[in-house]
Amino acid sequence: MTTTTTSRLASGNWELTDEQTGEMHALYRHLHANPELSMQEHQTAAFITRRLKALGLETFACGGTGVVGVLRNGNGPVVAFRADTDGLPIKEDTGFDYASTATGTLPDGTEVPVMHGCGHDTHITAALTVATLLADATDAWAGTIVFIFQPGEETAAGARAMVDDGLWDKAPVPEIIYGQHVMPGLTGTISISQGSAMAMADSLKVTVHGRQAHGSQPQDAIDPIVLGAHMVVRLQTIVSRELHPMDSAVVTVGTFHAGLKENIIPGTAEFTLNVRTFDQEVRDDVLAAISRIINAEAAASNAPAPEIEELYTFPRCYNDPQQTATLISEFRTALGDDAVGEVPPLMGSEDFGTLADAIGVPSVYWMFGGYTAERLASEAPVPGNHSPHFGPAMEPTLTTGVRAALTAILSKVGL
Repeated sequence: MTTTTTSRLASGNWELTDEQTGEMHALYRHLHANPELSMQEHQTAAFITRRLKALGLETFACGGTGVVGVLRNGNGPVVAFRADTDGLPIKEDTGFDYASTATGTLPDGTEVPVMHGCGHDTHITAALTVATLLADATDAWAGTIVFIFQPGEETAAGARAMVDDGLWDKAPVPEIIYGQHVMPGLTGTISISQGSAMAMADSLKVTVHGRQAHGSQPQDAIDPIVLGAHMVVRLQTIVSRELHPMDSAVVTVGTFHAGLKENIIPGTAEFTLNVRTFDQEVRDDVLAAISRIINAEAAASNAPAPEIEELYTFPRCYNDPQQTATLISEFRTALGDDAVGEVPPLMGSEDFGTLADAIGVPSVYWMFGGYTAERLASEAPVPGNHSPHFGPAMEPTLTTGVRAALTAILSKVGL
């Protein structure tokens, strides 16, 4: 089997055998049915570790529930490939016979249903399949491949946890890091951006302090609901009235909570914000404006100073232009010109960039589609990532993910 796989890869024949495809589908079904919450991917990590060890890879745990597999094959370039592993607190409603019925517990103790609602199961499947193929075809390439199975992408905790846990002290340092993500585009196709690929993100919690009083005695109160409402409205002027029209940013207030009864003016209110930017200077300006507005509105109401707490932050996801241009050419050779499209950056966010930024090497990140043309053309809404209905078509989605990852890796280590 080794000779067969080697000759297929060396000749550029990317088609999986029926046996390999069946194994990949079984792997995907298992992963899809057994998701785990961010930084709690214990069973997933154990499963991945067993698979990698069976292939003969060196493995080690990193960042809590992260797993690293190192595949060495003589002298040559060192390349890293990352797949994220966490699920989401969503009750699945896809109707698949392999749908998740798993549950998990949030950090606050709440028990929730769990679903691979962002497609990380496809990422793990593709990476493990690629590792299997390359471990079985050592005559077709030379070098070292570092497979990074990263936890906690959804909370921006995982990549940082792995780096802080000494990822690049323990693993060979690569010359480039690749990653990919399934999206609700046309299956069989790849989308890629040169330069900025995804936005930086900052999430904040604001606690507004007032003074509680009876609802019939507003003169004795400092109303944090009215004060918070003024903050929310004024925050909307940052993008429309403070930034240059050519700069991109989004400021969203996603939650607002205050009070327990209609005739009590509460003592506090709380709301959360999410900020998306592409440029560090714009990010700094937006965050400074948020702090200024919130504190100024509190002062205008003679209220105590509010509290602004950072919940999490996502780094930029930046595709090295030169490496990306080269990879686009490789993708078009492997998958066909019509299957590869260049797209503008997305306002979504990823912590993938942390891995490369930590060691100052380039990275390239791309998207691959998950829906058939018929599904995209139907009148029914197309479920996006984080939807309970998000369910990529198994094929050719998985095969495309495998082919894209192989193309990227072999562009550096292939013979």
